[in-house]
Amino acid sequence: MSAAPETQKPTNITGEGKSSEQETTPLSKQYDTPLGLAHTTMQELKDRIKLHYDLASDYYLNLWGEHIHHGYWPPSSPDLPKEEAQINLIRLLLETSQIPTSPAPTSPPLKILDVGCGIGGTSRFLARELAAHVTGITISSKQVQSAKKLSDGSSKQYPDGEYIPLGPGKVRFIELDAETLGSYFTGPDDKFDIVWISEALSHFPKKDLFFKNAFDVLKPGGKLVLADWFKDEGLTQEQFDADIKPIEDGMLLPPMCTVNGYVQFAKEVGLEVVGGPKDISQEVKKTWDISWSLIQKPSLWAFAFSQGRDGIAFLQAFRAMRRGYANGSFQYAVMGFAKP
Repeated sequence: MSAAPETQKPTNITGEGKSSEQETTPLSKQYDTPLGLAHTTMQELKDRIKLHYDLASDYYLNLWGEHIHHGYWPPSSPDLPKEEAQINLIRLLLETSQIPTSPAPTSPPLKILDVGCGIGGTSRFLARELAAHVTGITISSKQVQSAKKLSDGSSKQYPDGEYIPLGPGKVRFIELDAETLGSYFTGPDDKFDIVWISEALSHFPKKDLFFKNAFDVLKPGGKLVLADWFKDEGLTQEQFDADIKPIEDGMLLPPMCTVNGYVQFAKEVGLEVVGGPKDISQEVKKTWDISWSLIQKPSLWAFAFSQGRDGIAFLQAFRAMRRGYANGSFQYAVMGFAKP
């Protein structure tokens, strides 16, 4: 099997109706594979997600930097570097959720829970920008280690749960299954002003449980800030099979929800909508054009191949994301909720 040169450029897709052949590159075709292996239990799915992030986090850092989430390119700034676009998304979430970016000097520091924090990019941004005390949780022990190292910049060993000073704020990182956060944060000081979750909830098998837990750990008046991936309403089976199933399988997702599904979960536990939901699919879809270009390296595909079918299905899912955005079957939305 001969590898394509690292300078191979991906075929561009810009709209609806492109064939799967047009969405491939010579490199991706070498590793064409059926969909990811089916998971028989939700615990098995969680274990595969943890393994994926333990193995792949260094690659994410090298490809995308410290922020492992979409960028946001408003129509007025279509050519922003991806790093600025990623910060734009964070600022959009703050705006959508009506969170002041300049807290009053006399106010106590905001306490923020960043759920599915990855390697801590958003946690660090919020600590610096809002002078906040941020707790990041992730299911991946590797991500916890990386987040601590990136936050401190030294080889100092911080135990789980110990805060790391960061400008006017501070951060800490804990390895934790997010579905257990309601039973983990039970003390009198374990209430938060903000629960932040960006592109993580789609991984959770019990999404309704997350909304209940978020409500329980929020202070009265606290905000739930949310960005995620969704399937469109009313898809045909053909549309689902072509666009959504490859994303679910390749990205290790349980069944995806619609935007309205999340809103209903929130309302059922007593949260009130304060912003959105806002569909920003067109403003974020460039993320996957960039991603598809970045992964055209034989070394990355070889690493994915060494991880079995899950690894290759993950990279192949990138083109499904592009196709889903082009067809409108796959969506990205932001929203904010408040606890009365």
